[in-house]
Amino acid sequence: QVQLAETGGGSVMSGGSLRLSCAASIYTGRKYCISWFRQAPGKQREGVAVIDDDGSTTYAESAKGRFTISSVSQDNTKSTVYLQMDSLEPEDSAKYYCAAGPSSSFCASLLPNWMNYWGHGTQVTVSS
Repeated sequence: QVQLAETGGGSVMSGGSLRLSCAASIYTGRKYCISWFRQAPGKQREGVAVIDDDGSTTYAESAKGRFTISSVSQDNTKSTVYLQMDSLEPEDSAKYYCAAGPSSSFCASLLPNWMNYWGHGTQVTVSS
């Protein structure tokens, strides 16, 4: 059983920052990577960043240099994965989801099909 819950969305002006949080509870005993995806109206869901169980990270081109993913473990089953977003642009407006998939080199592909579990999402709106 894996449970994910996102918080931290909101509205900011262009150039501003937001930090999203994903509270992850993993009770399966398996290792997972945690990813952030986003989906804007009328567009496909796209991967933004991922952190694997070993701490390795991968970013989409659109996120490099502006977004930072990190993870803090509370115990063996609970952790919080953050997405610090700086220099936000209106094009970053979307609903942001965290997702979990089996720890693997496939995590770095940032493909939604690799993810088995999804949160409900949090809205980010950036105004110009």
